[in-house]
Amino acid sequence: MNDATGIAAFEDAVGCILHYHQRTKHHLHQYARSAGYLDWANQPDPFRTFAGAPRIDLPLGDVATPYDDLYRPGAVPSRPLDLGSLGIFFELALGLSAWKHYQNSRWALRCNPSSGNLHPTEGYAILLALPGVEAGVYHYVSRDHCLERRCTFPGAEATKLAGVLPQGSFFVGLTSIHWREAWKYGERAYRYCQHDAGHALATLRLAAAVLGWSAHLVDSIADADLAVLLGVDRLDDFARVAPPDREHPDAMLFVQPAQRARNATQDLTNFVQPALGLLRDGAGHGTWSGQANALSRSHEDWSIIDRAAEAAWKPATTLARIPIWPVLPPVSSSSSVPAAQIIRQRRSCLALDGKTSIPAQTFYRMLDHLLPRPQVAPWDMLPWEPLVHMVLFVHRIVGLPPGMYLFERSAAVHERLRAAVTAEVAWQRLPGCPEHVRLFFLSPDDCRRTAGVISCNQDIAADGAFSLGMIADFGDTIRQRGPWWYRRLFWEAGAVGQVLYLEAEAAGIRSTGIGCYFDDDCHAVLGLDSDRFQSLYHFTVGAPVDDPRLTTLPAYGHLQRARKDPTA
Repeated sequence: MNDATGIAAFEDAVGCILHYHQRTKHHLHQYARSAGYLDWANQPDPFRTFAGAPRIDLPLGDVATPYDDLYRPGAVPSRPLDLGSLGIFFELALGLSAWKHYQNSRWALRCNPSSGNLHPTEGYAILLALPGVEAGVYHYVSRDHCLERRCTFPGAEATKLAGVLPQGSFFVGLTSIHWREAWKYGERAYRYCQHDAGHALATLRLAAAVLGWSAHLVDSIADADLAVLLGVDRLDDFARVAPPDREHPDAMLFVQPAQRARNATQDLTNFVQPALGLLRDGAGHGTWSGQANALSRSHEDWSIIDRAAEAAWKPATTLARIPIWPVLPPVSSSSSVPAAQIIRQRRSCLALDGKTSIPAQTFYRMLDHLLPRPQVAPWDMLPWEPLVHMVLFVHRIVGLPPGMYLFERSAAVHERLRAAVTAEVAWQRLPGCPEHVRLFFLSPDDCRRTAGVISCNQDIAADGAFSLGMIADFGDTIRQRGPWWYRRLFWEAGAVGQVLYLEAEAAGIRSTGIGCYFDDDCHAVLGLDSDRFQSLYHFTVGAPVDDPRLTTLPAYGHLQRARKDPTA
């Protein structure tokens, strides 16, 4: 491919992904295209399994790491890598958190949130040999809390990998099954899959922090290479399933003991880059097993999602240098409760009470946890400066006037964002707000009706202490860096949402992500009139109203019974 052809292909892909984003906006009098009904007979199976793949049951364990220690570099000693620590890691990152039961229906909740509880994200591990574990590629089954061995590496490649990678290190891969979201949400589903991948990346990083491990995005890998490493390109292994049931590669993380981690850029250069070729050899020469299960009997065609996924397909790139994060004060204490407890109890609230207030200091602390700091999860995982900021609708925060605010997660965006906001607003700093928390009071107002209308007329956006829209540095990022950055912007938004979820739990309240919102009506409240900045995700935080009709059951009670009594 010559330079002119490559430039044209790049511009076509950028145009395609920008067209997808524009077409899948919700508008006040017209929603993005979907089926318009729920085809329950073809609801996708929420659990991917590979029949015939050998299984390794993961132990169900616990860990007492305080939640506050996740945000204190060096506070958590590194656990050795073994089946016990792998079990904790995968449970807290991608495992079940509970079962819900209503009348004749029963469904699982997970530690990684998902739009509509549909769970398009699948998790994989690439492991060196451990006691009871052969070197190879494994798929995690959250329902059964087990690893399915998809590929066994040949001895020569496994030995070479062990000589390159630090002791106690491994890789985690993520894929998406777009059909799981498209079944309900239609064309807009590709957005939600990327939200969910971002949530999962954050849960993986935070689960690693619980165990004293670091985790960094392997930024350079091509999607095609990741597909080979995880085996999702092996059409024979997916022969029993229709194309919509297949998996698209998302991302890979390099995990190692935090005490061994030096500089993320240096570690990725010294260890990961040399290992990628060996991993490809291991996957190419390894012994693969398992046949993917079909998720639905029939599927509706959403070709626009396929075109968007193709446009956002990532090539191999040079390894990004980790930014030099600003020196900020340590985050203040949120909770000394074990992090595992907070992670397991996280729920997406279904309704908020419309009256509970929270203190301003709690609000400031939540925002502070969204700022990147060196060696602090989950933001040290992403090798770029913050590209997602927030317009906030404050309803009930003690000490703050109700109204519209803007929170910048990086000072570098200020001049461009201020120039893009054409609404007549004040940009006022309030007394009492920490100086490094770049919160601006834009206008006093009762924003409850505005917040509710913008979020598809959902009361939950008006009934919390505050709600928000995540404003991404959008058009220029995609045009300059590449169409695959469309996915990364949503990943960052999902990671922001995950931290907000846990911060709300730590504060004794609750939150929920809102994927249904009127895109351009949100932009209008700020006077944003181009694609330079776009809203990618909405959120609301407040006191929950529980549904007494729902029964909550333990996440792995069925496994504990079965493993004690195999005949049960």
